[in-house]
Amino acid sequence: MKEASIAIVGAGLAGLTAARVFHEAGLDPLVLEASPRIGGRIESLQGEDGSYLGDLGPNWVWPPFQPVVQHWLDRLSLPVFDQYERGDAILDGFAPQPMQQPLPGQYGIARLVGGQAQFVQAMAKPLPDTAIQTDQPVTQVTARSDGRLAVHVNHAPAICAQRVVMAAPLRVIHERIALPDHLDPTLDQALRTTPTWMAAQAKAVIRYREPFWRGRGLSGRIASRTGPLFEVHDHTTSGGAPALFGFVATPYEAREPEALRRAIVAQLQRCFGQSAAHPLSVTLRDWATDPWICARADLTGPMEHPRVAPDVLRQGHLDDRLWFCAAETATQSPGLIGGALAAGEATARAVLKLDPRARIHHEAS
Repeated sequence: MKEASIAIVGAGLAGLTAARVFHEAGLDPLVLEASPRIGGRIESLQGEDGSYLGDLGPNWVWPPFQPVVQHWLDRLSLPVFDQYERGDAILDGFAPQPMQQPLPGQYGIARLVGGQAQFVQAMAKPLPDTAIQTDQPVTQVTARSDGRLAVHVNHAPAICAQRVVMAAPLRVIHERIALPDHLDPTLDQALRTTPTWMAAQAKAVIRYREPFWRGRGLSGRIASRTGPLFEVHDHTTSGGAPALFGFVATPYEAREPEALRRAIVAQLQRCFGQSAAHPLSVTLRDWATDPWICARADLTGPMEHPRVAPDVLRQGHLDDRLWFCAAETATQSPGLIGGALAAGEATARAVLKLDPRARIHHEAS
């Protein structure tokens, strides 16, 4: 059995933020990620040369309204640029033919230069090479007689840890990871009923040679009642690589990729004309097919933004040995980038208060 002072289950932005805070306080966290990559719901579309082409997960931050985002942007020296919104939008399905219409902008909306994965890479950069282990699906956490916790990984030795921080989506934890007995009875309900933001959503990035919509005085935005994309935005990179980005309205059980790509191009041609008929590529990311992001419960019922979750998800359990810090546990911007940053940092700070070694190191620094 391996040993770790702190085991973090999940290498999304919340888990990596917690790991960085622990590392800066002198502790050595071990991050266990079920999938082959880190980042969770943050994923970039990359070219063959590794260049950034778009975001397949979250796109935006709002620094004026999200102090925790601005704090980490400053700490990590990550630049942003304004989301392009100049010009009319296209309303699709509101009249017999698509029509141009001004739409209100979203003040403060911004994108990261190089994409949201810059947060992931910057958070992980100072951690030792052995701190993050991918392809390590956790199946169970058990309480040991010595007061420590054992983290059981499929087809690998268990990890014995002083404390465990669960940074995976809450419903995934409920459905796929067995937790110790004798937990607060309200915890199970909170895990089960807290939706994972955008978990069942499919997204599309459509790349072009030219941003033809800009030349026609259009913002690139589409609001559609007919789909298959119910919302489209300009997704041109800070370096000028033209693209559009859209949210898929097609139900997950009907998302046949090739048919969906054809329908997306047909919709863009309907809204923008012949200039949209021949994209360089149409890339789909269907998060509903990712079992470590989307729980079965996320596939039923309407999509809803998570409300502020019950306090039981922000408290320590099993004598403060077990904690939760998914983005949905945050009290501000739950489920969003800001929520992931806030949850990871707040959970790590709460745990550090319980560890004399970390407190001494933190005060000395």
